[in-house]
Amino acid sequence: MDAQQALADLTEISSQIQAAVVFDDKGKVAASTLDENRAGRLAEGAGRLLEHAQGVKAGDGGLTQLEAATQEGSVFVVAEGKTRIAATTAPDPTVGLVFYDLKSALRSIAVKAAANRPAAKPPVRASGPGEGVSGEPGGSPARTAEPKRADKSEPKAANKKKPAARKKPAAEKKPAAPKKPAARPKKPDAP
Repeated sequence: MDAQQALADLTEISSQIQAAVVFDDKGKVAASTLDENRAGRLAEGAGRLLEHAQGVKAGDGGLTQLEAATQEGSVFVVAEGKTRIAATTAPDPTVGLVFYDLKSALRSIAVKAAANRPAAKPPVRASGPGEGVSGEPGGSPARTAEPKRADKSEPKAANKKKPAARKKPAAEKKPAAPKKPAARPKKPDAP
């Protein structure tokens, strides 16, 4: 699906997201729920936020998501490859759900992009001695057909079908014996 449709679906299913923008690692906006000017500012700010957070994070792996929370609301940024998505929410959002929705939107965009790429052609393999088509220089001789059997009445052993196993009749069940009532504990003798 295209980026604009992914954002439309995102804002339809996630009531917590107020605004969202899809952009690339250079800051170019692909789609937005905002006007062009505000979308550019959100993409630029989210890109800088992601870049600065990348500089202070621990570990070797790339930063894939972040949330910046303020009293007025939160900004979420999710990166997948060169594509990023940023969204704003009201205060105290359900963080895990917002991240899930943003990642789902990015995946739907990635699926559309992958579907639009031309299919890779299989590699061409040069034939060498003993390979290739029969009759070509260096090619292998043509395969000969299997020798025909004189007796066609009996198929090959590998092709023989085993007879189906016969089902045994179910044994008749005996009715269950009636259960004895549970024994009551004896009362201690009173003095």
